[in-house]
Amino acid sequence: MTSPVPASRIPEAVHRRRWAILGVLMLSLLIVVLDNSILNVAIKTIATPAPTGLGATQSEIEWAINAYTLVFAGLLFTAGLVGDRLGRKKVLLGGIAVFGIGSALAAESGSPAQLIAYRALMALGAAFVMPATLAVLMNVFEREEQPKAIGIWAGGVGLAIAIGPITGGALLDHFWWGSVFFVNVPIVILALVLMVWLVPDSRDPRPGRLDPVGVLLSVVGLVLLVYGIIKGGELADFTDAKVLATIIAGLAVLAGFVVFEKRSDHPSLDVTYFRNKVFSAAMSAIALVFFALMGVTFFGVFYTQSVRGYSPLESGVLMLPLACAQLIFAPRARLVVDRFGNKATTTAGLVLIAVTLAVFATFEADTPIWLLEVVFFLMGVGMAHIMTPTSVVIMQALPREKAGSASALSNTFRQVGGALGIAVLGSVLAASYRDGIEDKLGQLPPGLRDTAAESVEATLGVAEKLGPRGQALVVPAHDAFLHAMHLTALCGTGVALIGAVVTALFLPGKPPAGQRDDAEPELVAAAE
Repeated sequence: MTSPVPASRIPEAVHRRRWAILGVLMLSLLIVVLDNSILNVAIKTIATPAPTGLGATQSEIEWAINAYTLVFAGLLFTAGLVGDRLGRKKVLLGGIAVFGIGSALAAESGSPAQLIAYRALMALGAAFVMPATLAVLMNVFEREEQPKAIGIWAGGVGLAIAIGPITGGALLDHFWWGSVFFVNVPIVILALVLMVWLVPDSRDPRPGRLDPVGVLLSVVGLVLLVYGIIKGGELADFTDAKVLATIIAGLAVLAGFVVFEKRSDHPSLDVTYFRNKVFSAAMSAIALVFFALMGVTFFGVFYTQSVRGYSPLESGVLMLPLACAQLIFAPRARLVVDRFGNKATTTAGLVLIAVTLAVFATFEADTPIWLLEVVFFLMGVGMAHIMTPTSVVIMQALPREKAGSASALSNTFRQVGGALGIAVLGSVLAASYRDGIEDKLGQLPPGLRDTAAESVEATLGVAEKLGPRGQALVVPAHDAFLHAMHLTALCGTGVALIGAVVTALFLPGKPPAGQRDDAEPELVAAAE
């Protein structure tokens, strides 16, 4: 007698349209990720004085990026829990609507302060979109199809990284700077219509409790810390009393957050996870690689546009090798892990990142552009061989029922690492540039001198306003920026090497043949 076929837990109507639902989820994920990669090529344009841009200073641009990242990272855990409690479809619709409204407002910003505020609003919506898309996916696909669906879902991130800079460059070549945000609006409207029509609702029958105090402490602590770092770079003085007070206050609030979470019976961040050295090392690797790479991306745009003279579209195309390398190698990185193990693969990836950053520290105004393309491609290869093995280690280092928490925590560390990378490396860049250019600005009035010293784009803007008299500032501005970029790239190299040491010491090596299936229970036991 044959055993009965188990009944599907997915309704037949939902099962039939599962791939269409995945397409809608991909669309919503695409614009959330696309927005940051589009913004990268718009940095120089936004820094350009009105009417072309907003005349944003380097610190204001850093805040326009970090306002999004910090709010997104701070709310990610809570957003997942709200979706479990209220229903994933409701949260997804609300999140994408808020993101669309924030995009429309950001496009019409009249000042850098408004842009920063509206970017934070966009992040509020995005934080509710990303966890909800994965939760809906898990509820519309049967277990055997979930790995394939998750692979396609994750591919959406790579696609956004690839097309974002080119889309942003094309828009800036033909429209005003706000078009890089306004382009989200019609996509949001389409996604909302398709979601209402196709996506089913679901919720957790036993949702976790919210942790508003923990969320507030984490966001306030990170904002104070990042503000202090950025302000120190802006003033080129990290010993300034206000800078030190802000940084110390941020660290104190974050310490309070850790203590509170440790004592809470419903923490948004379960700090006991970090007792597992394998888990902590993998998290550190993710945070450090994004720290280094986000900082490099930030100054790389000024290098290609301000120093080399490429248009936003050309600058976006120059970033393609990095994205293509991730698209090519990320799906295949598991094969490298199978052959050499997590430790060797991840450590080699971080060493490769360190080498490419060290090469970046040798670039001059006339360096052959093909060398930059090779460096970007190798950065993408290194990143692909870090993200895949560390993600597997993180998911395996905790019990299966904690998979959602592990995924959210990984994403949070990636965002926070990127935010601190932009803040720290951006501040090193700003402080070093100010030191290098100030003695060349002696002939300018005091007010104009302070403005010109803020960034390479500010100096070039002042030079353009002065006409023929200002041309003498162009070469010194390029020289000061290149020196600052070299120093910043070497700092990034050091960070990547620290990550390599951490992974070499603490990540698991290749298990002996025949023991692969036993690895996961051992890791789980270590976490408990």
